Amino acid sequence: MESIMNLQIKSADECRYDAVSLGEVMLRLDPGEGRIRTARSFRAWEGGGEYNVIRGLRRCFGMRTAVLTAFADNEVGKLMEDFILQGGVDTSLIKWMKTDGIGRVCRNGLNFTERGFGIRGAVGCSDRANTAISKATPEDFDFEYLFGTLGVRWLHTGGIYAALSEQACETVLAAIKTAKKYGTIVSYDLNYRPSMWSAIGGQAKAQEINKEIAQYVDVMIGNEEDFTACLGFAIEGNDEGLKKLNLEGYKKMINEAAKVYPNFKVVATTLRTVRTASVNDWSALCWADGQIYKAHDYQELEIMDRVGGGDSFASGLVYGLMTTGDPEKAVNYGAAHGALAMTTPGDTTMASREEVEALMSGGGARVKR
Repeated sequence: MESIMNLQIKSADECRYDAVSLGEVMLRLDPGEGRIRTARSFRAWEGGGEYNVIRGLRRCFGMRTAVLTAFADNEVGKLMEDFILQGGVDTSLIKWMKTDGIGRVCRNGLNFTERGFGIRGAVGCSDRANTAISKATPEDFDFEYLFGTLGVRWLHTGGIYAALSEQACETVLAAIKTAKKYGTIVSYDLNYRPSMWSAIGGQAKAQEINKEIAQYVDVMIGNEEDFTACLGFAIEGNDEGLKKLNLEGYKKMINEAAKVYPNFKVVATTLRTVRTASVNDWSALCWADGQIYKAHDYQELEIMDRVGGGDSFASGLVYGLMTTGDPEKAVNYGAAHGALAMTTPGDTTMASREEVEALMSGGGARVKR
């Protein structure tokens, strides 16, 4: 067991996995520079809030990772598995569910996403009801074997998966309780999506579930809307209309969250000012050991595809916390990785650790030959 800040992280040699994620992985269909409503062809990717973090930890940072999810056992499910294998993430924990020929029993989720440009914002259109993972229950996964026998240093999950169904809420709680039992660090990204909670009780249900989950979380991640909608913390005087971030308000909110939930070892939030769909100001804050650390500011960051930027922030943050024990370095790993991930298409990162560290050190965009 390694003591890093106030995190007690299990050593690598006693665990099969450095990190595992629990959540839904969807087939993302991307019209590229065009629009969903007029597209005649789509590029296919895989993506999902919780999965994107674990893939970033594997692909960019070289950690041993696996994904806990479920797929309908058909050709689309096999395509999803192939995408995940290409990213180097272990697929042996996937639950394969029998289905009928048209997806009445269960199906695989689809996510149509257009990137946006300039004054036109990004648009997402999900088709994910009755998916295999939304129907999965705690009994579909052997959490005792995973955390108790194989060993996992870090579990990441989040509010997107929790919002899928009543069963998903139960599965999240079962997973994190078992993880805590065996000394696995738990991180959770609130990732509030109003449309997903609307069918199972709306914001009131989101707060009920997330407040219960929060009691078992070591590293809590989210933006202002997430902390407000899911946990009831708000920033007074944050004027998004004037494109100004109330930095002191963010710090006050984070400190308040840490007081209400003394189990939080780290609290992190991204800072984003949306100038246009393709130009954002970007940074982040991290609370640890009673101190708040701010990442480097990326002013007027040019964005190709913003979807997955927050997930790449989370994977950089987790990597930094696991390997350096320095919250200031960790939040800068997160901000730099998130910034780079938004310069390429798709949900998942195409950056390398060397590129992330070069950006952290002030590296520019000069051509490399």
